[in-house]
Amino acid sequence: MKSTYHITARQLVLLALATSVFAASAVLLYDRFGSDLLGRWVGARTEKTLNASKSIESITDPSVATDEQNNREIYTAMSPGVVNITSTVYVQDWFNAYPKQGTGSGSILDREGHILTNFHVIQDAEKLEVSLSNNHNYQAKVIGFDPDNDLAVIKIDAPASELSTIPLGESKDVFVGQKVLAIGNPFGFDHTLTTGIVSGLSRPIRSEFTQRLIEGVIQTDAAINPGNSGGPLLNSKGQMIGINTMIFSPTGSSVGIGFAVPVETAKLVIDDILKYGRVRKPKLGISPIPLSARLSEVLQLPVKEGMLIAEVVPGGSADKAGIRGATQQVQIGRYLIPVGGDIIISADNQPIRSNDDLDRALKGKNIGDKIQVEIMRGSRKTTLTVQLAELPRSGM
Repeated sequence: MKSTYHITARQLVLLALATSVFAASAVLLYDRFGSDLLGRWVGARTEKTLNASKSIESITDPSVATDEQNNREIYTAMSPGVVNITSTVYVQDWFNAYPKQGTGSGSILDREGHILTNFHVIQDAEKLEVSLSNNHNYQAKVIGFDPDNDLAVIKIDAPASELSTIPLGESKDVFVGQKVLAIGNPFGFDHTLTTGIVSGLSRPIRSEFTQRLIEGVIQTDAAINPGNSGGPLLNSKGQMIGINTMIFSPTGSSVGIGFAVPVETAKLVIDDILKYGRVRKPKLGISPIPLSARLSEVLQLPVKEGMLIAEVVPGGSADKAGIRGATQQVQIGRYLIPVGGDIIISADNQPIRSNDDLDRALKGKNIGDKIQVEIMRGSRKTTLTVQLAELPRSGM
């Protein structure tokens, strides 16, 4: 069943860290260099696309409304914009294939039927069905997704008169202690409202799919349970400030520690998907390996920190800039370590010690931007100018 996925107690401890560092075992992880975010949110859109639903006008100013009144008005105004998503995957056993279903939630973005949800809600689905608040069901198709941030956009062909949109707010203005509301479909119970507060900000959560960090995640004690995934986290004005994504729970049910991807991240993802059908991310096009002091000592390298370049994607940004990959492998214990390639020391004057550092160096960069990459080649330091681009379609 696809639903809100969980993080372990060990991962919860890691939330307190401002950065994360790969352990020695991570030396085997070959990752691609890409920024978490790119592009610009185009701001005000037309009524046809991402305008807020007129129903938000029915919400009384939270400063003069009672808490109960605010809850009731937001639920009445916003719940029609929250949909139930049922995904079907066909599982093969020894004899035949049988359907396996999962459920999640989503927010209607516009009158054209675009819906924002989590990637893990729609992942591998062979059939997607969306149920609206009026109990009308529609088949949905995937428009695009971003596993790095666990976000996806799907679309249904429904009459505009049946589509009530969820307005997008500003997650950058969120503060700890702020009231929040979550609307979703936990355990299959349609349009359930829970309330709470923002418990923490800027929590770095690692994507289950790509192991990249999702930055700026909002922590809340509003009850989020399986089936809430992809639903909106709203402020007291009825604006979406986050997308409910995961919980920490030893039992699988809410224990008051839920996490939502900030809406600012979602805006960038939505913009790219609606324009290009995918999230366009500038990448170096390399397979890097974190360099530890111990590994540096064993390999007798001139630097103790950085990223070994195991492989360079032909035609990618790094390749065009002259960055070189490994030329041979050496065996250290049970591991084969690629050597002979360049070692990245910094990017845009930011020290590079891990894949997370590489991602942060590219955060906010756009395709076509140029960055300065400092490398160690043999015993000589040099700085190369790299013009960022998407990976070639034939690349990894």
